[in-house]
Amino acid sequence: MEKGKTSQKNKIGTSQVLVWVGALLAGVFLGLLKVDAIGVACSFVATVYTRLFQFLAVPTVALAILTTLIDMGRGKGGRLLFGRTLTYTLLTTFAASLVGLGIYLLVSPEAIPPELLGEGSIALGEGGGGGGSFMDHIISVIPNNILAPILSGNVLSLLLIAAAFGLAISWMAPSEAKQSLINVIRSLQEMFHILIRALIWTLPLGIAAFAQVLVSQLESGLILGSLGKWTLVILICNVLQVVVVLPLFLLCRGINPLKVFKAMSPALLMALFTKSSAATLPLTLSCAQDRLGADGRVAKFVLPICTTINMNGCAAFILVTSLFVMKCGGMSLSIWTMLLWVVISVFAAVGNAGVPMGCFFLTLSLMTGMGAPVAVLGLIIPIYTIVDMIETAENVWSDSCVCAMTDRDLSGRLEGMGQ
Repeated sequence: MEKGKTSQKNKIGTSQVLVWVGALLAGVFLGLLKVDAIGVACSFVATVYTRLFQFLAVPTVALAILTTLIDMGRGKGGRLLFGRTLTYTLLTTFAASLVGLGIYLLVSPEAIPPELLGEGSIALGEGGGGGGSFMDHIISVIPNNILAPILSGNVLSLLLIAAAFGLAISWMAPSEAKQSLINVIRSLQEMFHILIRALIWTLPLGIAAFAQVLVSQLESGLILGSLGKWTLVILICNVLQVVVVLPLFLLCRGINPLKVFKAMSPALLMALFTKSSAATLPLTLSCAQDRLGADGRVAKFVLPICTTINMNGCAAFILVTSLFVMKCGGMSLSIWTMLLWVVISVFAAVGNAGVPMGCFFLTLSLMTGMGAPVAVLGLIIPIYTIVDMIETAENVWSDSCVCAMTDRDLSGRLEGMGQ
């Protein structure tokens, strides 16, 4: 029965990819026609979709961070387990983001000039400039009242507020009032998920419009060359994290990476095709306990948490794509600013809790706050569909590595804890 369900999900996912690629090709064809009326119509549609994405992105991500931190605070298990899980999660996620930064600097995709992006782009605002010191960037994120970030569109401040509220709620004493507040937050999150699903259902129209706007203004292959290099950076980051970085973490803890990979391979394969760490979780748990031999108490605690917060692929995507989009907006990025974005990408990825197209929306919300030309993300959507498959498998592989390392560290130290 489960095989049938999985097959149906894969079929739906494949159909979606084909429709999106078809929309992309249709947009390319319309752009090559160079018809003014078509260009005006597509520019209008692209602008509408840009505004809709911006409208949904920030509250969706803020609510995701809220619920993630609430769940972490309510999770069962000892401090020892949670401490090891969080430590390895942050270390592997920081590693993924730093690898992303290194590959981005090495490949250095060319910027797409803002004037080529049409009306789907947004001019850089005050927050998009390259000036100011490292400390100025940090101070600008810290809000001095609750309404200012909302009115000014300072997304980083909003995410900081969401994180503070999430931690505060998780530390509240159990009560009916606390549960009512959590229920309201979860209801709001579900409402935005429904709106996102509706927007995604109509997305082929937006993809075609974005593609037409970009292709109609294509000059000397610059746009396609830039996106090709961006894709190359993302793919190299994912491959290095999977075959080099995570195995090195395992080797440092005296664990054979090939043994872990072989044991967890069914879950990794399922993650690749379902594009969902959550849907893969039951199989991941089964592989960790039955094939890898991990302590059931460790696997049942570590893997559900990692499914929520351990997003190696997402961190690299957010960092590389944010730097690329800001570069396209003409922003001069110092090394200190890039390192700040490494930190931002890690904690944004940790806050990505089950949001459809979560990495995309996280990046969009951050770029909206910077005033960067978010129209660049329009052509990335079809490519992201493929990248998402690889990143999901990478995330489950990272979850498996964190579980294996935590199990090795705490072997024989969990006496007194229930099964």
